[in-house]
This record gives sequence, structure tokens and C-alpha cells, in this order.
Amino acid sequence: MIIVAIVSEKTLPPRLTIQLIKQLQLQPEFHPAGAYDGKKNLFMPHLIDFGGANSRDYNIAMNGNSQPRGRPPRVFKIKITKVAEVNPEMLQRFVEGRQAMDESVQTALTALNIVIRMLPMQTHAFNARSFFTDTEIKNVGHGFQLRRGYFQSLRPAIGHLLLNIDLTTGMFFRSGPLIEVALEVVNHRDPGALSLARGLPDRVFRELERFLKGVRVSVQPAARGSTANVVTISSLTREGARGHVFNLQDGTSTDVASYFRRLSGQALGFPDIICAKTARGAVLPFERCTILPGQLARKQIPPDVTREMVGFSTKRPAERLASIRNGFQVLAYGQSEYVRNFGLAINENTFPMSIKARQLSPPQLLYGTGSKVESATPRDGAWNMIDKKLYKTETVNRWAMVVFENPNRFRKDTESSVVQSFIRNCKSVGIHIAERDPIVEYGSGQGGFPQVSETLRRAGAKCVRKNNSEKGPDMLLVILPDGGNDIYRSVKHFGDVAQGVVTQCLKASKCTRAKDQYWANVCLKLNAKLGGINVVPDADASKFLSDPENLTIVMGADVMHPAPGSDAPSYSALVGSVDSRCVKYIPRTAVQTSRQEIIADLESMSKGIIRDFMGYQQFIEMKAKQSCKPKRLLFFRDGVSEGHFREVMAQEVDILKKVCRDLEIAPKITFIVVGKRHHYRFFPPKPEARGQADRSGNCPAGTVVDTGITHPLEFDFYIQSHGGLLGTSRSAHYSVLHDDNKFTSNALQHLCYILCYIYARATRSVSIPAPVYYADIVCSRAKNHYNPSGGVDVSDVGTVASENFQSYIDAFKPLHNLHTTKMYFMV
Repeated sequence: MIIVAIVSEKTLPPRLTIQLIKQLQLQPEFHPAGAYDGKKNLFMPHLIDFGGANSRDYNIAMNGNSQPRGRPPRVFKIKITKVAEVNPEMLQRFVEGRQAMDESVQTALTALNIVIRMLPMQTHAFNARSFFTDTEIKNVGHGFQLRRGYFQSLRPAIGHLLLNIDLTTGMFFRSGPLIEVALEVVNHRDPGALSLARGLPDRVFRELERFLKGVRVSVQPAARGSTANVVTISSLTREGARGHVFNLQDGTSTDVASYFRRLSGQALGFPDIICAKTARGAVLPFERCTILPGQLARKQIPPDVTREMVGFSTKRPAERLASIRNGFQVLAYGQSEYVRNFGLAINENTFPMSIKARQLSPPQLLYGTGSKVESATPRDGAWNMIDKKLYKTETVNRWAMVVFENPNRFRKDTESSVVQSFIRNCKSVGIHIAERDPIVEYGSGQGGFPQVSETLRRAGAKCVRKNNSEKGPDMLLVILPDGGNDIYRSVKHFGDVAQGVVTQCLKASKCTRAKDQYWANVCLKLNAKLGGINVVPDADASKFLSDPENLTIVMGADVMHPAPGSDAPSYSALVGSVDSRCVKYIPRTAVQTSRQEIIADLESMSKGIIRDFMGYQQFIEMKAKQSCKPKRLLFFRDGVSEGHFREVMAQEVDILKKVCRDLEIAPKITFIVVGKRHHYRFFPPKPEARGQADRSGNCPAGTVVDTGITHPLEFDFYIQSHGGLLGTSRSAHYSVLHDDNKFTSNALQHLCYILCYIYARATRSVSIPAPVYYADIVCSRAKNHYNPSGGVDVSDVGTVASENFQSYIDAFKPLHNLHTTKMYFMV
């Protein structure tokens, strides 16, 4: 296999270069045809005869529907140069476990992936390794539509390559008349509303311009009888077609509306609304433009669309498997020409692949304290805590309720009912509420953070005076109206950053007349935030974690990057256990350079957590000082793509080792990457058979796969640790990149599985270990560390200029000291 590099005279969009390379390969020396990656590389199954040279220039004529009448077709100069030969033997050695991953192996794997997706790239809308058909489309508002697609990738496994196919969902620009889509974006029905002169807000205009930038449209030209042109929108005009004047070739001037009326013989229907503009300066009335179908929208997903996407993507296991089988036929065998050209063969008889799986037993879970300890036995990854007390509870001596709902809807009787329900349900799980008649303060969130914080401070001051205490409230129970996201953020900034007080937010529409199950979930969150412990695994399960001879600290880490197209900061988070049972976690969080994979502040964050761990062991668990040093450090890392495994592991393990040396401890470190975004799906072979599936039709919680599909050289495995609810469950992929502890597969799998049962917010096992989940939550709450009225935009919309990036660093406020040893992040 040969790699040839492609150099054109200018940077061209992938859709155009794909057409050009297809045209190029009509030349006889390119038969049989090669596979193009859409960028700079063309993979050929044979050497190309360049007439004794190493390269050749080609002039490729390309007729397009944007070509003006009477002009010759555009000619593109493309230079083809041989740069390397790919040796597939290296890839064969790799899957047989006889060679490590290196550049030659990665190149061969990349080449084969390009080969198998070459035809879909030419015939379908595509995004990286996914292709989207037009058989299932759903309009979801905001100018977007969803399309069903198929993910496809060749994956190395022990002894062979696997073709991984899965369903995927793509967000596209809604096709159709531009004026209709624009009205949907601005949430209006009257086309006249698309006029700044008639009151279109500047903020809405800029949002619409950001939405339409880069969108391709078909334009019906002014001249009658002309064929439609395809252009790309670069910006929008602030004036309408009647107000935009330009010069004609004869030196006279006219406006866009008059120009179209003169050449087409028909006046524009909406001459005063804004127009589209191309990079070359052409101004196009909205009503003459149609958005072309099949354009992926690489934009931040609005919350409403996210909900629609989840529903659209959800398929029960049997339905999903049937769709994947269909995708296998459409994609894998639709590429037979390219597959044959490169001497490849796909074995239909092994699809879908049958693999061996094992079942892990769930841990027994303990509630209550002392002689009143009770156990719960999970079934299908779930259990109940009816009539059970939480394992370790806290007391609320002083508290206040702050209501941001309209007093006309949240009346005195409602107020009293919520207070009494809250107190009664806290008591039922063991949380003691000493104050039975709290201060109730009403406020409005209309004034933003200053008004919200003033209301909260006023409630706290009244609580202090009422209790004749020098201390403020232990907790603020905050009632929010529907749609009160801005108020919520202000409340959390006040509680987490400014004041250091526990805040528990409830929606007014849910907490009024709520059932006990709702309050039980509230109590789970509140107890953890107050410093309590909800549940612990029993001694038999805990032996994997709480070996007294090997005191263990567990850490979870994540880095959250901004939305596509934004250069806003990334946020990093680290949580670490402090107790011997590894169920109580404390957090650290920071802001760092956009899209940086390595955790920038890992040294200071991990050092602080380890110090607090040893302090908790000495002063809370009352151990001798010399017995408080951890012997094992288990580090679970989220948010790492496979291409960055080695880089992240090497740098972050070195940092952890340095921290341990500085603290004069020497724990053995195990570094595990937890992946959630893979495309392997597991289906029970006989869903109706007893024990093979849960009630949702998914593989039962505790399913482990560590053969057949795992890495040829690395220590990895998959665990489906949660019970299915809706759709097809996705397992977690564990890649053990560094292991000084020399865990056996069985021990490490049990350890990871147990950590999925200690998530404090639920009475269900979760899909990934609790510390990883916690780190993910802490990352998502990082934006609350900015003052909501401080002038720093954290919306992820647009980009951040490099000279302004320091302002994001400076404006990021640290977590209040009172929260650094609590699980404040439990929502």
C-alpha cells in the first residue's frame, strides 16, 4: 500500500476535494482507485507511474453548479507526491501481540479505516467516522434537525481486526427556505421581524449571524432562466435589500431590491429584512436562498435539542441490534469495490460477534449505625432504602428557607407543607433537623446575582438573630421557579464560593405535594453535602478497597473542554477519598488553557487531597499518625481519548510520584482510564432466557467482558455495571495503563464494580465508578466559580481572544474553605 500526499494551490473544503480526487482518479494510472482521507493523504493499492519522477502536477477541471454561465469550468492544480509505503505486516504483528503500537502500525490502521469508509464518504453526509442517511430525520426547532447515522471503525483486538458498527445521531442544519429557518431560530412567525429597523434586537441578530455563518445555500439568481448557484454564507447585512446600495459595472448605483426586480421582473416580497452575504461580498435576499440538505451543524447544542437528541437516539436493545445489522449491510458491503481493490475481506458470518462474558456479584450495602445496621441487597443494579437510616448522618441546627417563586403561587399553606415534609423525611432517614420553625424569606431573582445574594444574606442574618447564635445557618433550602437557571447559578456561587454555606435547591413545581421518594432523593444529596455518609459496602466487598494492611486512597479526575468552535477555557477537577471505606470524597477544581489534556494543577490539587486524607485518618478515624499514610493510590482518569493515553499517563503519573515524594509517602500507584464514549454494545444472546437479560432487555448489571474484543497488548476490560432503564446500556471501558499494585484482573474488576455502588445521589449502581462521576460533576459546576454578574462570559458561545484569556484565570474564584472537605457538589 502506498501513501501519496496531495497539495492543491489553495485550501479547499473537504466536499470539494473529494469531488476533485474522484475526478483525478479517472486517469488510467490511478486504476484501481485509491482511498482518500478528505485532507492530504491518498492511499493507493499500487505504485503510480509518474514517468520516472516522484511526483506529478495535475490540472483538474471541475464543473460546479455555482459556475457562472458562459465561463469555462474552474481548473484546480493538484500535486501528487509519493511519501511512503505502508507495510500491513506491522499491523498483523501488532494484533498478534508481537509488536508494540508505533507510527507504522497506526498508519496502517488509519489507511484501512479510510479504505472501508471511502464510498460512504462520497455518497453520504459524514463526520469523522460516522455517516448519516436521510431515512430517519426529525426537525427539533432552533433551525436544527436530527438524522440517524452509523458509526464505523476498524478496531484491533487479540489476533484479528474487528469492524465496529454502531448507531449514532447527527445534528444538522434544517434544510429548506432560508427565511423559514431564520424565523425558527429567532422564534418568530412574521418575516418582517427579521429587520433591525423594525425591532430585531442586536443580540438576536448576532446569534442568527453566528448560526448561519458557514451554511451553504442554493441561490436563485436575479436573472430569469439562470440556474441556481451554491454559495456559503459568510455574514449578514444589517440593512435590508432596499437599503443596501452597490455599484454596477457601468458605474451607476442601485440597491439590491431594485436589481432583483429589474432582472427578474418580479419585486421582492420582503425588501426590508436583513440579507445574507458571501465572503466575496455578494448580497443575497433571504427569500431567494434555500439551505441545502445534509449539512452537519458543528454548534453548541441548545438544551431543548439535547433532550430531543436523547429521545431520538434511544432504542431498546433488540431494535438497536436490528438497526446495526442494517448498517452493516449498507456500509460494510456497499464498499466492496474499495475493499476488493486493497485485497480486504469482511467476514459476514461473524457479525455480530459472539464473545464470552462473566457476571460479577453485587456487594451487600450497609445502612444505619451501631446495633441498628441493616443491609440492602441490590437486584439488577438497584435497591431500596425503605425504613432504613443512612449510615452516618449530620444534624441541622439552624436553617432557613428562601423562596424565589412568586408568593401568589407559593402561599403560606404551601410553605408550611414543604417545611413539614422536609423535616419529616429527613427524620425518616436519620438526619436530625433541630430547628422546626425556620426563617422563611421571599425574594426575586430579577436583579441577578446582587439581588439573589442579598436575599440569601438577609435570610442568614435573620436565622442568626432568631437563634441568638454567632454562627450562620447550617443550610439554606432554596425554592426556585421553573426556568430559574440563572437564579440557581447565583445561589450556587453564593453558597459554594462566596459564603461557604450548604444550599439545597428545589423546584417549586416539584417539591409541592411531592411524594416520599422525591424527598428521599433530596435527603441523599443533602446528607452527603453536610458531611454524612449514605451507604457503605459490607466487609466482604470492602476487602478489595479497605484492606487494613494497604490503606487506600481513590482519586477520580476529569477535564472538561468547551463546546466545538469555542476557545473558552477548559476546566479540570480532582476528587479523592478520605475515609477507609473509600466512600467519602473531597474536591478540587481549576481553570486551565483551552483543550489542554493534561491537568495543569494536578500537583497542588493532589497534594491538598492527600494531606486532607491523612488528616481525616488521624483526627476523624483516630488512627496513629504513622498509620495514616496511604499504601495504595488508585487513580481513575476520565476525559482522555485513546490518542492521548500514553502522554497523559506518563506526565500525570510522574506528577503523582513527585507529590508523594514531597509528602514523604510511597504508595503504589494504579492509573486507569475510564472510557464512556466507545461504540461497543453488548446484547444478550437470548434475552428471554432467565438471567441473561434484565427487565429492559439489556445485559444484567455486573456483566464483564475481558476477552475477544480487548486490546492486543494492554490490560483492559469492559464492565456493564448498571441496570438498564431506557434504550441500550453502554458499558464502561477500563484501560489499566500503569499498575504498581499488580492487581489481578478479578480483583481490579471487582474493585471497579464496587465503586459503582457507592454513588451518594442514588440507590442504583451507576455506569462508571463514583469518583469518576464526581469529578465529572465538579467539572460541570466550574462555571459557578465565576461571579454571575462579574462580566466574564462563560456561555461557550463564540471564542475567547488570547489576550482576554488571563481574565478567565483571574476571575475564577476558589471554592470556599468550608467546602473543601465536603461533597458540596451533590446538586
